[in-house]
Amino acid sequence: MMNVLVLNVGSATLKFQVVATDADRMRDDRDVRLIRGQIERIGGESVITLRGADGIARTRTAPLRDLRTAVEWLVAFITSPESGTGLTSRSDLHAVGHRVVHGGEQFQRSVAIDRAVLHAIEDTIELAPLHNPHNLRGIEAARAALGATVPQVAVFDTAFHHSMPEYAYLYAIPYPLYRRHKVRRYGFHGTSHRSIAYRWRTLTARPRADVRIITLHLGNGCSACAIAGGESIDTSMGFTPLEGLVMGTRSGDIDAALLDYIAAKEGLTLPQVEALLNNQSGLLGISGLTNDMRDLLAEAQEHDDRRARLAIEIFCYRARKYIGAYLAAMGGADAIVFAGGIGENSPEIRRRICDGLQWAGLHVEPQANAMLVDGREGCFSTTTSTLAAWVVPTDEELLIARDTVRVVSGLEPA
Repeated sequence: MMNVLVLNVGSATLKFQVVATDADRMRDDRDVRLIRGQIERIGGESVITLRGADGIARTRTAPLRDLRTAVEWLVAFITSPESGTGLTSRSDLHAVGHRVVHGGEQFQRSVAIDRAVLHAIEDTIELAPLHNPHNLRGIEAARAALGATVPQVAVFDTAFHHSMPEYAYLYAIPYPLYRRHKVRRYGFHGTSHRSIAYRWRTLTARPRADVRIITLHLGNGCSACAIAGGESIDTSMGFTPLEGLVMGTRSGDIDAALLDYIAAKEGLTLPQVEALLNNQSGLLGISGLTNDMRDLLAEAQEHDDRRARLAIEIFCYRARKYIGAYLAAMGGADAIVFAGGIGENSPEIRRRICDGLQWAGLHVEPQANAMLVDGREGCFSTTTSTLAAWVVPTDEELLIARDTVRVVSGLEPA
């Protein structure tokens, strides 16, 4: 078993987990989550949330001026008696696994981080300017805290989608734009979709080659993925995470001509319009209230708020439309699998998305659907359904930890 520190770095946040795991992918019962949590507001008086093996959240604060200081504090705490991890020194952390958002076309699987990999990640910054620079800083901070001899592994959100065929990832724009600038569909949330697909085939005892499912990662960010033969063949996010489903603050699919039109009408620059589509649209933009689906459902139920109802309806309609498209693309599917904060915890949204898919053989069992919240996994379609519906909580950190062990051990990631 190896103790893997998993890091997911944002602009002012650090999500982390320490997982004791090995390369045996068929022994889920052997994985132990020693500690997890997040550090917010890095750069000032940071708020630190910690969850040990008991799952109870404990909050504290500390003055952490930058990411390197935050990682130093985290490593010191993890290896202290107070943490309850049982780790007593930095040498007890055997490797670090990093979530890296964009791997461009070069990285099609998880890799050990060396100087060449760092340069290649730097080369993709223009494709993910809001994410990859922070991921690089996380790698540097971990090396400073643990030393250059502790192996580090990059697990890319885009890697899972490299199995998409050319006709699925190319846009119908002049082909030289792809050749010169790599303008194409990359897809995101790949670590989540891969985690969901792996867990579903474990639960159903399906061999990888027989997996034919549609996965829905529904949270503040949302994406759909068509998975056939265990591989991604299409996904809703595109060149950036803006494309596809309606999200918390992102618009999802729009007519590209709207950018110039909105810019002219509102007196905005194109970057300002792009920011509007990313940060002020989606559920927030339609409702005018919030990007939180829980609050929208409460407003619709308690006050019959018209725009809250409209935001929910558009959200569910767009998801159902993508399901229909992927059923056509794959010639059918065995299951629709829900994950993410909304997908795992909102029976009402799952019901609304599934409603109208009876033609495809999907019939929801209401009691089973209602019970699948708070991390529970299982099937909520009737036994007579030919298209099943499942909830499978995503576990990106475990997948990152396992990939890290396999890469460090010289094995190919699953």
